[in-house]
Amino acid sequence: MSGYQDFLESKRSTMRFEGLEVALEAINPKLFPFQRDLVRWSLRKGRAAIFADTGLGKTFMQLEWARLTGESTLIIAPLTVARQTVREAGKLGINVVYARKQADAGKLTITNYEMVEHFDPDAFGAVVLDESSILKSFDGKTRTALIRAFQRTPLRLCCTATPAPNDIAELANHAEFLGIMSRVEMLSQYFVHDDEGWRLKGHAAEPFYRWLASWGMSLKRPSDLGYSDEGYDLPGLSIEPVIVPTEYAPEGQLFATTLKGVGDRAAVRRSTLTDRVQQAARLISEEAQEPWIAWCGLNDESDAMAAALPDAVVVEGSQPPEEKAARIESWLAGEYRVLVTKPSIAGFGMNFQRAARQVFVGLSDSYEQYYQCIRRSYRFGQTRPVVAYIVLTEVEQAIYQNVLRKEEEAERTGRELVKHVAAYERAEIGLREERFVYQKQEATGEGWRLLLGDSAERLAELPEESIDLSVYSPPFQSLFVYSPTERDLGNSRSPEEFWKHFGFIIREMLRVTKPGRNTCVHVSQLPTRLTTHGVIGLTDFRGATIRAYTEAGFVYHGEVCIDKDPQAQAIRTHSKGLLFVQLRKDSSWLRPALADYILVFRKPGENAVPIHPDLTNDEWIEWARPIWYGIRESNTLNVVEARSDKDERHICPLQLGTIERTIRLWSNVGETVLSPFAGIGSEGYQSLKLGRRFIGVELKPEYFNVATRNLKRAVREMNEGTLLSCLDEASA
Repeated sequence: MSGYQDFLESKRSTMRFEGLEVALEAINPKLFPFQRDLVRWSLRKGRAAIFADTGLGKTFMQLEWARLTGESTLIIAPLTVARQTVREAGKLGINVVYARKQADAGKLTITNYEMVEHFDPDAFGAVVLDESSILKSFDGKTRTALIRAFQRTPLRLCCTATPAPNDIAELANHAEFLGIMSRVEMLSQYFVHDDEGWRLKGHAAEPFYRWLASWGMSLKRPSDLGYSDEGYDLPGLSIEPVIVPTEYAPEGQLFATTLKGVGDRAAVRRSTLTDRVQQAARLISEEAQEPWIAWCGLNDESDAMAAALPDAVVVEGSQPPEEKAARIESWLAGEYRVLVTKPSIAGFGMNFQRAARQVFVGLSDSYEQYYQCIRRSYRFGQTRPVVAYIVLTEVEQAIYQNVLRKEEEAERTGRELVKHVAAYERAEIGLREERFVYQKQEATGEGWRLLLGDSAERLAELPEESIDLSVYSPPFQSLFVYSPTERDLGNSRSPEEFWKHFGFIIREMLRVTKPGRNTCVHVSQLPTRLTTHGVIGLTDFRGATIRAYTEAGFVYHGEVCIDKDPQAQAIRTHSKGLLFVQLRKDSSWLRPALADYILVFRKPGENAVPIHPDLTNDEWIEWARPIWYGIRESNTLNVVEARSDKDERHICPLQLGTIERTIRLWSNVGETVLSPFAGIGSEGYQSLKLGRRFIGVELKPEYFNVATRNLKRAVREMNEGTLLSCLDEASA
């Protein structure tokens, strides 16, 4: 088993240290303890993400990270955040240059996402994406270009608010930008697609959260990582919907009922603009001593608000970047009381704690925009209760309810993410690793022995050349379908990793098999999927198995194709290639049902004990055919009691008829049959019923327990049958 432990270690889906080790004393003492530790952790990782809620000091952390890399660093931020970051850098004694092209760059440079194309990525040894969740709002072409531009940059950091665990787009964007894993790899490894859409595989939850914590730190409060929350108490927040009466009715209707799609939403927003602006301006005027932010969705709304409020400054998209920044700074400096702008312009990253009052002059269906806007004022460091008014007409109340629903779901799932990753994150910061608890156990009975554990290790306990026949169905490459451990052969990220893992087991099978005896491997071809493989087709698993066994030293002896019912397979798999609809629509997609195969491999050498099967000539003629007919697919042991609620696929035990034929053909009564993947004990059950002895190895405790019961049942049924035969003979 030389090298097996090293191989298992390599399978663990965690990032390896490839960054910089920095002494805690080197980090600016102005940072809180949790901020200093996160900076140190992210430097050590080299490529990392800090998913920290608003107000937790992401700007300070990314600036210290950039300084301590010692590299020329480019910080990329939303348009209106750049100048704020330059000011924050001054508080730490760090010089950051705001530039819009490569020629103006310095040692530490900040620019806007819109200006990235004017910089040379190879000129920087480190890059920071500030408010990196903004990647979601870019079109695929722009996002892909940004990811590719910095794929050679050694040190990378992303900073944004805590994502939801089901926000697959955001997680995939970050993993791809950091060079950790592609979207396709992430989906195939941790997620499954069903009628509910993409969701985490049951057994993938623990590995996924462990993997996520290895490169991304998620926290909503310092206490999530075990630190004190002192100084991070939020004041009150009040969201006040203000419903404006309106006589708006869609064209062709007497009155408005519900809004249907973007067109209806845009129409009602434009037709009710005057009423909403008047209500919003009234609210601002009633609290004349308070600084305000008015969030608008339309240019006409901004213009009308500015006309109604003489002490307002408008920041809008048509203004040059320098003018936008100057207007925001003038409001922050107190030159104006009201800031009128759009969520898309100033809704990300800005610290607008000057205002504890906000008004939305209408609302879109975007929860993220709504959340980010609120968090410009309602953030750690705010000392006054925040009030946000949502001005809507009666017909738009459905939009508000939709946003509230999304808010509740995002808060729940965000907190769920933090809860699940907390232990792994604390271990990461403390340089500790949580490991899967590997169990070993043994059960024995009359004629059988069952080992709980890793096949590659437990097979090594068996004597050399002690097995007469082995029959088994290996797991296919399908991540986290049955268990969450790297010891599971199926949990392999690539075919290369799968066959390397399988090789350890195959070599042990060769060692324990007697010379001249056979091992029977049950396989089928594997379909590929568009979502995970990029193409609908087949993988030649049968051919790869033959190559693996012959390379290990077995002789490819023969094979049997097992007939399958295409109707039953179509119902079970919903395969496009078997559906009646394709017969009528486009038969180019049709293909035959996937058969099963028994691949027979022989260990080199002379068989010392001839096998004398109890077969008639007629049976041999039937079984010698290249295709086995008459194998009932439903003739299997019951698996319901073995399946855990996290199993993503029903275990498919080998049909008892197939097992019977292999055992009767290639072993004698009283000989020992082995299964390195015992599952629920099907091979053992049939071996005992046919008068053989059995040894099995199973990794999963649930299956091990059920297999134990099935083997005991086989012995009991055999003994009962023997007793009845004796009674019949005595009575005769």
